Amino acid sequence: MTLEYWKNKGEYFLYKSHQIFNIDEGKGDIILLIHGFPTASWDWWQIYQHLTLKYRVLTLDMMGFGFSAKPKNYPYSIFDQSNLIEQFLISKDIKTINILSHDYGDTVAQELLARYNQRIRDKKEGLVIKSLCLLNGGLFPETHKPLLIQKILMSPVGYIVSRLFNRKKLGKNFKKIFGPKTQPTEKELDDFWNLISRNGGKYIFHLLIRYMQERKDNRTRWVGAIEEANIPVRLINGTYDPISGQNLVKRYKEIIPNPDVIELKGIGHFPLIEAPELVLEHYLKFV
Repeated sequence: MTLEYWKNKGEYFLYKSHQIFNIDEGKGDIILLIHGFPTASWDWWQIYQHLTLKYRVLTLDMMGFGFSAKPKNYPYSIFDQSNLIEQFLISKDIKTINILSHDYGDTVAQELLARYNQRIRDKKEGLVIKSLCLLNGGLFPETHKPLLIQKILMSPVGYIVSRLFNRKKLGKNFKKIFGPKTQPTEKELDDFWNLISRNGGKYIFHLLIRYMQERKDNRTRWVGAIEEANIPVRLINGTYDPISGQNLVKRYKEIIPNPDVIELKGIGHFPLIEAPELVLEHYLKFV
């Protein structure tokens, strides 16, 4: 499936006067796919069509990503992305979902889960989350090991570095976080860069990356959301990932009660791209 074909499958809805790209296909129980940083919903293309054979599957490019709007003066945050998703689901009159998320999307999913847990405690109505499946992400700030480029983007000179970022640097950094036998192709890297750079995307890198500090500031809330979850939660993790690999798995097993963990050996940070068949197999058994 080409990137252009993916784009043509989608449509747009308005959030705070900004165009947000989304795709909605299939019938049955609903699965919401939430993408990671710095790419977009297209990351899911290898498993998307398979899921639509049995489920209604929705995904979107969050604010600042992919084919969606990328305003330069915008208060990007995990809380706002969560609000965006809730508004998106309300626009579709969707009240119950299963979530499959990756990377940055994991943190958004944690916030959505925290809100759901609170509604249960308060006995209030609202969005119901039936299950949550997480792929490689910074669930625990203390085990997250960001790349040097991510640290620099978080620094006071981040806005300068974001302007200097290019396709070559993207390829160099992505190859570090994929597995040794599952490296991205040049075509995939071209598509990643297309998604990232369009509409001036690289000029807001330093704004989007603030989520790493948000994870630290909201650790109790977001880790607690998984600890307190009364729904099925599974972690499918590429353990070769230098950012959120074996270090994440170890901590997850230490903290989360009755942990449901699938370890993918030799797979890096993007299991949905590096090993889509395995992700699909383990997810379908779970959901």
